Amino acid sequence: MSVMLTEKAALEVKKIITDQKLAPETVLRVGVAGGGCSGFQYSLGFDTAWDPKVDSRSEQHGVPVVVDKKSDLFLDGTTLDFHEGIDKRGFTFNNPNAKKSCGCGSSFQA
Repeated sequence: MSVMLTEKAALEVKKIITDQKLAPETVLRVGVAGGGCSGFQYSLGFDTAWDPKVDSRSEQHGVPVVVDKKSDLFLDGTTLDFHEGIDKRGFTFNNPNAKKSCGCGSSFQA
């Protein structure tokens, strides 16, 4: 699997699924789209459908994670973490394939 979820990120995903009363078949969908300051931006959301022909799926810390195969090329080896501090709060991507990223941390260049 190209994207690895930390235990802290998985706990936050489970909390969101519970708090928002999402369907039991909900998966975390991680991807890449064109745009942002540096050329590509990360996408992160919830979905109830996935297709094994176009998506890779894994279970990490009890969270089903789905990545479309095109995004897999850009996300191979990426770690998705959750940061909670007084300076910022949210999910962070540590992508070894990013040659350059912007200050906001949500877009990158590969």
